[in-house]
Amino acid sequence: MATFDRRAFLRTTGLAGLALGLAACGDGGTTTTTSSGGDGFGAVKLQLSWKKNVEFAGEYFADSKGYFTSAGFSQVELLSGGGSGTSVESGLATGRCWAGLSAPTITAPAILQGAPLKIVGATFQKNPFAIVSLSKNPIEQAKDLVGKRIGVQDSNELVWNALLKANGIDPASVKRVPFQSDPSMLTSGQLDGYVGFVTSGPVRLRMQGHDPAYLLLADAGLPLVAETFTVTQQTIDSERDKLKAFLTAEIKGWKDAVADPARSAELAATVYGKDQNLDVKEQTEEAKMQNELVVTPDAKANGLFTMTPELIEQNIASLAKAGLNIKAEQLFDLTILDEIYKADPSLKPS
Repeated sequence: MATFDRRAFLRTTGLAGLALGLAACGDGGTTTTTSSGGDGFGAVKLQLSWKKNVEFAGEYFADSKGYFTSAGFSQVELLSGGGSGTSVESGLATGRCWAGLSAPTITAPAILQGAPLKIVGATFQKNPFAIVSLSKNPIEQAKDLVGKRIGVQDSNELVWNALLKANGIDPASVKRVPFQSDPSMLTSGQLDGYVGFVTSGPVRLRMQGHDPAYLLLADAGLPLVAETFTVTQQTIDSERDKLKAFLTAEIKGWKDAVADPARSAELAATVYGKDQNLDVKEQTEEAKMQNELVVTPDAKANGLFTMTPELIEQNIASLAKAGLNIKAEQLFDLTILDEIYKADPSLKPS
């Protein structure tokens, strides 16, 4: 499973050049992707945050069930992420994509360095980052980290340090162990826990016959959204109807994905990610886990991808703990979603 920040922090390098590129294309009056005229919006490219697995089930449904074409797009091409130089932010700068799925921890640094970007919605209301442990020695609260051996990838250093800061934990009181996402280090007793994704780590451990435990960072003083829809400010200003049509199709796709984890897994393993050697059973379980991050009580009440003012402020506070001091209005613009749900309340989860 992918997202949001797992690979995020290595991708914040080179942002100065990115910001300059976006600024250059953002105030020249041209759009990254032009509409095809009055009969539709033409083709656009959506940059995913990671390789094509079940994490993007809503996009698969929106594509395969024709929601994108019904919305007026001749095609929405889904571009795999995860490789070197394939961040959404760089893709928006170079014109490789029209929109992308990213994370506040990646988009905020780009904005702070001058890139005219905005987050217009959040698929995951809770970031899947978690401290994964075993139930025989569970880490259930942040304070349980003290005295433990925790595996942390270098790419997750920013979020790890922010977690410690959010809970007033002295880094010297926890033994950080170099980690490359190998859960056998946990099951063999070399680690007491590791920073990983709740959508994948516990599922794999369970399938291997272990009894996992986990602590979501979002429930441990570090609430952050993930799989955030990121676009240029120019798209918001000049292509608002197009963006509304796109997000409406995405909402419909994700409503279907949430309702059918098994089909989500099939689309990931046998169609869109068929070259990834994905296991349908494992992908089904991951889909069930991620649904809990997508459909929170607030999302059910207000609509998928929406963020309450409280959640926005919590994200801003979490970013500050990570050393990213940014204002809510610099990073988020949820007015497009507000207009979508006001026009069609039936789009909200039933």
